[in-house]
Amino acid sequence: MSIAENIEKLRERIENAARKVERDPSEIKLLAVTKTHPIPIIEEAIKHGIEYIGENRIQEAVEKIPFLKDNIREFHFIGHLQSNKIKKLMKLEPALIHSIDKLSTARKLNEHLGELKKKQDILIQVNTSAEASKFGIDPQETVPFVQEIAQLKNLQITGLMTIGMFTSDETIIRKCFQTLRRLFEEIKRENIPGVKMKFLSMGMTDDFEIALEEGANIIRIGSAIFGARNY
Repeated sequence: MSIAENIEKLRERIENAARKVERDPSEIKLLAVTKTHPIPIIEEAIKHGIEYIGENRIQEAVEKIPFLKDNIREFHFIGHLQSNKIKKLMKLEPALIHSIDKLSTARKLNEHLGELKKKQDILIQVNTSAEASKFGIDPQETVPFVQEIAQLKNLQITGLMTIGMFTSDETIIRKCFQTLRRLFEEIKRENIPGVKMKFLSMGMTDDFEIALEEGANIIRIGSAIFGARNY
């Protein structure tokens, strides 16, 4: 199918999943994951209504975002953030960084933002699947981690992010998303100064419907829009 048809079908799936649990589909932010896809392909998706772009790699983002930013509403960085790439990333003015899971990285980001006299919205990445191959803070360490990051005045925590376990077992996938939702609600109840829990970023092409049922309001979709990645 064409990208236009893929997007139309995807929006139908999002609407059906949201209606199933009596949610308003308009509250779901569809983030198109553009990793490995060239600018003309991304522009085709933008032409058919994609407004939010997510990139995993800073070098790719540097090569694409300057050419796309005038035609999208927001650029999000969703990959693992290395301290030595912070300056490059901040030149691209991300609306949201999804992947903070190290105090040292957060401190360096906060310091650089101070030099720029800017603030940055971030999500805390949580490893809800307990897989060693995945980045993210341990669920049991998340609340104290949030409390510590909240003291960095140039960072604004606005929610949590996770990647569900790569499995066909829906029960396991759902448990990952339920864990994140519980943490989200717990942190909300803590009323930590400077923390505004607005976003649950969870769900990708193979599991976003489960994520929506469990409260996701940002879903990160690549292959359902663009087809298989070309490495």
